[in-house]
Amino acid sequence: MHTSSNQFQSFKTKMKNRGRLLIQCPDQPGIVAAVSQFLFENGANIMESNQFSTNPEGGSFFIRIEFECQDLQEKKSLLQEDFTKIAKNFSMEWKMTFVSELKNTAIFVSKELHCLRELLWEWESGELITDISLVVSNHTAAKELVESFSIPFVHIPMSKDNKRQAEEKQLQLLLDYKVETIILARYMQILSPDFVEAHPFNIINIHHSFLPAFVGARPYDRAYQRGVKIIGATSHYVTNELDEGPIIEQDIIRVDHRDHADDLKRTGRSIERNVLARAVKWHLEDRVIVHGNKTIIFN
Repeated sequence: MHTSSNQFQSFKTKMKNRGRLLIQCPDQPGIVAAVSQFLFENGANIMESNQFSTNPEGGSFFIRIEFECQDLQEKKSLLQEDFTKIAKNFSMEWKMTFVSELKNTAIFVSKELHCLRELLWEWESGELITDISLVVSNHTAAKELVESFSIPFVHIPMSKDNKRQAEEKQLQLLLDYKVETIILARYMQILSPDFVEAHPFNIINIHHSFLPAFVGARPYDRAYQRGVKIIGATSHYVTNELDEGPIIEQDIIRVDHRDHADDLKRTGRSIERNVLARAVKWHLEDRVIVHGNKTIIFN
């Protein structure tokens, strides 16, 4: 039995009346007024609101609203049902979430543990607000670390011969644990189309930002040989186009001729873990709207 179910109990109590609305729709007059009026009529107070329009004339409109509503737990089903009428009038794609309902996450990892360590530390310190339901790995390198946090660790070996069967086990675990968000914390396997399609825009990956240069193994060694001047990392949603899904977060740091390949690797690991942690937080806080192959980030 792991501790995450109890770790954020005070947070869930504090946020029991807090909800969020994420909306995208064709831009037109009256959207903000209609949504605000709906919340007002239902006794909700807007705590935070951010919006963006691609083009006021014929473009797309995006808004994220965080609101407080007394007795939200009793009202939430009715709120969602009633909001469908407004959504239909404005052709909205939308979701309403409730802050006290923590998202269940699974972390997938291979042998490199720096991103996993960052996520576990952020979770333990209360910065990453989620229920880490389990950690899945094709190696055993992370077993001791994960179990020290009282989080279930599942080792599922992966090879060309058993890839399909291994993914079937993984998908069943995700169903059993009711996992909503999957974090690839340096999980060095390519997910099958069936796996990706089962969790659209809920799988978050991290990789170095040398792509499309230095594809494949030992990218930092080859970057060193080329004398690169910038090291970076990219976190994105996984799609069936390898490493080309909607980007959530990126960062860079300058390096120079004094930095050897090992220095580049250390710098890369530091950026990777920080970029991934930020991307995961924004996703968990419902700050990301996917629009085509881009993201709108309300951070």
